[in-house]
Amino acid sequence: MARYKVEICGINTSLLTVLSNEEMEELFKKYKNGDLEAKEKLVNGNLKLVLSILKKYNNRSDNMDDLFQIGCIGLIKAIDNFDLSHEVKFSTYAVPMILGEVKRYLRDNNSVRIARSIKDLAYKISKEREKLSLQLGREPSVQMICQNLNISEYDYFLADNSLKESISMSEPIYNDGGDVIYLSDQLEDKTNKAYSIEERLSVKDALNKLKDKEKYILNSRYIYGKTQMELSEELGISQAQISRLEKSGLENIKKMIL
Repeated sequence: MARYKVEICGINTSLLTVLSNEEMEELFKKYKNGDLEAKEKLVNGNLKLVLSILKKYNNRSDNMDDLFQIGCIGLIKAIDNFDLSHEVKFSTYAVPMILGEVKRYLRDNNSVRIARSIKDLAYKISKEREKLSLQLGREPSVQMICQNLNISEYDYFLADNSLKESISMSEPIYNDGGDVIYLSDQLEDKTNKAYSIEERLSVKDALNKLKDKEKYILNSRYIYGKTQMELSEELGISQAQISRLEKSGLENIKKMIL
């Protein structure tokens, strides 16, 4: 198989190595005994892990070199704090820490102004996720994080999604080699629609009375335009469950406003 050369931060990514579990364990033992060369090998042997996490940010306008360096900071923190006695795969522990560093960077450099209270909650969620990932050896559930922080699932997703990048109205979302379809082409034209203040208040009041998960799904589907598949991956439940919750939420709103 051909190895394609991609330069990032001056590194030829096609030449990056991947360490075996045995090699990782041996290097961690040496590093814990003060061998700094072992730490360097651990960093170099896990750079592909950083790159795999950054794939989801390929369509951003941010400098990928900057994101790669931020991801490496998360990797180094993970190496410094990793404990072999927990019998957890290093990648399981490192991924949330690398993601946390990248998200914090994007949050702090976001062109969209986010309320300080939401930023603070997003930071607490990130720290709690990292802590629980280390304790459990896996990604914690949303419900577990909410319970520990004493917050609702709606507040969790509101804060967590504030870390996500904004998308330009001119973002191309489809190109078959001919005409390009942009995000703005898929947005509803509301210029010819007028709803009374009573109607809008009734819908808003009904929406606020829904269960947190139904409320979040309807907001995501009809305000932010997310697909059921995207919500399925985000919430960790099946697409069929998303569909049932969406239908249930709409029916409950109809009952309250009709």
